[in-house]
This record gives sequence, structure tokens and C-alpha cells, in this order.
Amino acid sequence: MGKRKRESANLKKAARRDVSFAKLRNVPSSPRKMRYVADMVRGVEVFRALGLLHFSNKAAAADVEKLLKTAIANWEQKNGQKAESGQLYIKTITVDPGATLKRLRPAPQGRAYRIRKRSNHVTVVVDTFNTNDA
Repeated sequence: MGKRKRESANLKKAARRDVSFAKLRNVPSSPRKMRYVADMVRGVEVFRALGLLHFSNKAAAADVEKLLKTAIANWEQKNGQKAESGQLYIKTITVDPGATLKRLRPAPQGRAYRIRKRSNHVTVVVDTFNTNDA
């Protein structure tokens, strides 16, 4: 590894140390369905978001709720204190497409229809409302 790459990698590692996040990979639902749920809670305070997700009718909401609880636990572990109401919010939540399983379904007259079973990756970053970046 060259000097420039090493310095760049060290800067990325240092920036990641200050951020509390959680990733959920290879969720067996389409990214579009997951983005509906992600858009619902983006930028919202975490405990309000947990309430929204818990009472949502979307199946993907259960996965995002579990992921958000993990991100909160990661923040508590890094900062050594319990998260209080109104302290944390969802800074970013991204949904990226994962691997697509391609399957064939029999169709009339000897044909076959292709079925794409999509998956996605979700990343949640939580942060405090009162960050001191002065």
C-alpha cells in the first residue's frame, strides 16, 4: 500500500470512529419497498422513529426497527451512557440494492418467465442533536 492510500485509509478510519452506525445486509425484500420505510424515518428522533416503525403495516419496518435498536446500542457502547429521549436522531439512512437471485417460472406454450428475487443493504447512522463542531 502506498503512502497516499495509507493516509487516506487512516483518515477514513478516524472519521468512522466518531460515527455510530449499523448495517443490515442481504435483506430479502426489494430496495423499493425498503426505501418507503426508510423515507418514513429519515431525520427523525430515534425513539419517535421506533414508535413509527413498531406500528407500521409494512413488513420491512420490523427489519429497520431491529437495525435502529442496534445502532442505538452501538452509540451507547461508544459513548458509555444511555440514550435519552430527544438526544439522538437518524442522521442518514441509506438503502442500496443487493444481489439479485434470478429464477425461472414455467409459462404457457413451453416458454419461461424470469423472476428476479431482489435483496438490499440498509445502513443507519445515528448522531446527537447537540454536536459541538466548533
